[in-house]
Amino acid sequence: MAKLTTLADAFHDELQDMYSAEKQLTKAIPKMAKKASCEKLTKAFEDHLEQTKTHVQRVEKAFEDTGKPAKAKKCEAMAGLITEAESMMAEDADPEVMDAILIALAQKVEHYEIATYGTLCTWAEQLGYRNAKQQLGANMDEEEKADKHLTKLSKAANAAAKA
Repeated sequence: MAKLTTLADAFHDELQDMYSAEKQLTKAIPKMAKKASCEKLTKAFEDHLEQTKTHVQRVEKAFEDTGKPAKAKKCEAMAGLITEAESMMAEDADPEVMDAILIALAQKVEHYEIATYGTLCTWAEQLGYRNAKQQLGANMDEEEKADKHLTKLSKAANAAAKA
């Protein structure tokens, strides 16, 4: 484990963590899409998978400002969220209830990503990493839009699950 003595060290460490998180999601999202029964939810997951692939590329571009190569450090938080999702997807649930659960699980992931990208953007600005701030800010904007879209989908999913 490297010693973190500067904000630049902390930024690079957190960027490695986020790189891992996005890569983990590229494997997890297809499982969630497959488990969804609502066509709109499946499409939302499929669309977000494509965005997530772009997020990985943007994080790679953000590394350029650090002068260090893109390298992932296992994101334990994302691993935990994915483990929780896998456990919940293994439950015997009615399809409508599973859709509501999937949305809740996805929003937990979105909120984690929004919080992390927000921190990274703040640090990038402080450090003068203009390209990194732009790349990571674009990711954060898309995560916020995905969260809002999931909220809209949850209204119908929750109503169906309640019945």
